[in-house]
Amino acid sequence: MISSHPTNPQHGITLEKMLFSLEAKLGWEEMGRRIPVRCFTHEPSLKSSLAFLRKTPWARAKVEVMYRWEILGVPG
Repeated sequence: MISSHPTNPQHGITLEKMLFSLEAKLGWEEMGRRIPVRCFTHEPSLKSSLAFLRKTPWARAKVEVMYRWEILGVPG
């Protein structure tokens, strides 16, 4: 399969899919340790995390870097 965006390994991957994959691999506790935001450390859920990250560009950028490193194996 030829990608139309070869320089962007995250092309087509939604924030929801990133969070789902990270939670499955690391768990909320480890995600909260690495990125200490309330949506990961206090009663974490996919819904609350999506809401927070969609409004907070700096936190979303950190999640995207963590996803590239942990799930895709590409340095952030």
